[in-house]
Amino acid sequence: MTATEKPTTFDSLDPRTGDVVASYPVHTADDIAFVVARAREAADWWVELGFDGRKEQLTRWKGVITRRIHQLAQIVHDETGKPHGDALLEASLGIDHLAYAASHAKKVLGPKRVSPGLLMANQAATVRYHPLGVVGVIGPWNYPVFTPMGSIAYALAAGNAVVFKPSEYTPGVGAWLASTFEEAVGRPVLQVVTGLGPTGAALCTSGVDKIAFTGSTATGKRVMAACAETLTPVVIEAGGKDAFLVDADADLDAAADAAAWGSFANAGQTCVGVERIYVHRDVYDPFLAKLVAKAEALTAYDADDAQIGPITMPSQLNIIRRHIEDAIARGGRAVLGGPDAVGERWVQPTVLVDVPEDSVAVTEETFGPTVTVAKVASMDEAVELANATRYGLAATVFSKRRGVELADRIRSGMAAVNGIITFAGVPGLPFGGVGESGFGRIHGPDGLREFTYAKSITRQRIKPLLALTSFTRTEAAEKQLAQIMTLLHGRGTTIGPK
Repeated sequence: MTATEKPTTFDSLDPRTGDVVASYPVHTADDIAFVVARAREAADWWVELGFDGRKEQLTRWKGVITRRIHQLAQIVHDETGKPHGDALLEASLGIDHLAYAASHAKKVLGPKRVSPGLLMANQAATVRYHPLGVVGVIGPWNYPVFTPMGSIAYALAAGNAVVFKPSEYTPGVGAWLASTFEEAVGRPVLQVVTGLGPTGAALCTSGVDKIAFTGSTATGKRVMAACAETLTPVVIEAGGKDAFLVDADADLDAAADAAAWGSFANAGQTCVGVERIYVHRDVYDPFLAKLVAKAEALTAYDADDAQIGPITMPSQLNIIRRHIEDAIARGGRAVLGGPDAVGERWVQPTVLVDVPEDSVAVTEETFGPTVTVAKVASMDEAVELANATRYGLAATVFSKRRGVELADRIRSGMAAVNGIITFAGVPGLPFGGVGESGFGRIHGPDGLREFTYAKSITRQRIKPLLALTSFTRTEAAEKQLAQIMTLLHGRGTTIGPK
């Protein structure tokens, strides 16, 4: 291949060893145009099945995935390096969301009667939710089943065809999902395209009817810019810098266990993972001791029984190292781990304290097994610090008396009280953030509606009592209208001097 030639294939690598897992094609813009056209034809068949027919097809696909769940988990393990048990949990959650979307689409998206109001009382009013057509899904590598399934399953259940571009780090997972769908359904309603950044960019401008993107905030902005060229709508699930609050009355053992999982599971490569902890000063020392003890029991290494896997994306190692070094250079301390915890493929759990709030370890997404722990004088201060971020994805609060109150005050799309990331496991809840964590929602009824457009329909039942929308409207009708409006809405408080 010459310097001017573009590669036609790329390799999926095992992050534990660097060995090639498999090779996949680099799909071009022409390839994607063909796939989208094929999807559009399949979408006509898919939408004609109706809710019940699609439920039957999706249930068949769910059965294939479930029967081969260990095979899927192995592919996830090979491509991301995460422990097999974590991969199995991820696949299970994905199946649960597929089941929810298939079984709830009819109830959520079926025709709904709407009150026409007094002025239009002669009308029957309904709203219907129509599928968009073809949805492009651009998935991440850190949860290559669970996260894209939150878009794929809901888009399919709503009546759309889907073109899925998995991360270049986990193409095998995407290919497996598309292959099992083809086996179960037999039509190209779900197709996969593989490649690097240009492949995703080509999907954005391919004429799909919506893009569902999950990934970093920086890449999300590039996706939006590409989609703006064709006014293609997007749903963006981007990064986070999630806060974890520990109140003075919290169950410290449970809080430390949850904080350890939220901070270090999947080697910290979780968009809704814990990156900042704010602890009431009355329980700061015992909580910190319990958290460090939990973290000390964890080791990231290459073994089947390892609880923490490698850093999947090699370039992330430099970001993790930079955040730790900056925190220490600015007066912070590593009570566990530190710069030496960053190896060639693995990063050991690192707990940082006394870190200035304007350090990059506090302000930027780290996406590694590190966490900052800060002492606060009150939970009001904790909420204020939790909200001092441009992100707004999720949050966690441990408190016996004020948990829900505090969680509601944090500016985030999701929150868990006395649990960790539990909202992600409830299929009926919307998933998404605010600020630079993105917009739009997947999961739940909101996730189903996200992949439709609302259509309003009115039907005249009887002739109107007042002919208002006609050039035959009389002055008497206008006076009657004014009288009606005064009677209905004219009882407000008088404004201004009496």
